[in-house]
Amino acid sequence: MSNSESGRAAGIALRRRATWASLTVAVILIAAKLAAWIGTGSVALLASLVDSLVDAAASLVNLLAVRHAATPADREHRFGHGKAEPLAALGQSAFLVGSAVLLMFEAARRLAEPAAVQHPPAGIAVMVFAIVVTVGLVAYQRHVVKRTGSLAVGADELHYRGDILLNLGVIAALSIGGVYRVPLLDPLFGAAVGMWIIYGAVKITLLSLTQLMDRELPDDERARVRVIAESHPDVIAVHDIRTRVAGPTAFIQLHLEMDGAMNLLRAHEISDEVEAQLRHAFPHAEIIIHEDPAGIEEPVSFPARRQAG
Repeated sequence: MSNSESGRAAGIALRRRATWASLTVAVILIAAKLAAWIGTGSVALLASLVDSLVDAAASLVNLLAVRHAATPADREHRFGHGKAEPLAALGQSAFLVGSAVLLMFEAARRLAEPAAVQHPPAGIAVMVFAIVVTVGLVAYQRHVVKRTGSLAVGADELHYRGDILLNLGVIAALSIGGVYRVPLLDPLFGAAVGMWIIYGAVKITLLSLTQLMDRELPDDERARVRVIAESHPDVIAVHDIRTRVAGPTAFIQLHLEMDGAMNLLRAHEISDEVEAQLRHAFPHAEIIIHEDPAGIEEPVSFPARRQAG
């Protein structure tokens, strides 16, 4: 197995472990928060419980999506199945919005009929446990995203990172509400959490649409592609750089201009050398290079961006 193939296999294994870890944590927290909510009746705790239920559903979707995205290209999907990940992230955002709406309805009901929270210390203890577990999960997810660039795991990490703030807020609401006997604080915090969840859903949706609409890589990464390609001594120029991302895989296409008198074998060797350098810089990329004799004008099939090659 080549270094590229072994690196890709390691990335797939990391993404799968991250989705299993996320699902396991969500199930554990659902059990703990359900018991705490039954004991306290807190809307803030209900908000956190609903969020964990959504986490579990989203993690299950992620698990299936990551497995499907890792499926090799086939006859019907020649570019692979990477877009399963942004589709899963869109599914997450739908789960998030639905849970936020239900939560805000419950908060409105409790604002109309205020009720004191029962046994706040029990709820606080569960929230401290939830924070410790979530911090560990987020640290692992960030490691996986850094290694693999997975959008599905990244969306999950963004959500769980927000959960840490949410859980801290629940602790504050239970503490202040219990000490000062302010029953309205609990549903007000629940409503605020609902708005926070919707905000997170919008961010995930925008990230997903970026990939589904085949948006170019960031300009600094496109510039890096150009620098690497032009650094080869036998490459005269580079043009028509095109890029896109599908899940964990980036697709890079470019034209190399070389001496027109060069034989085809040497041109192919140079192309392979440039591809190897690009693959080292972008280990999760599929790279296509076209060789052109220098100085020949080619028709432009689309308006060039200022940053484009």
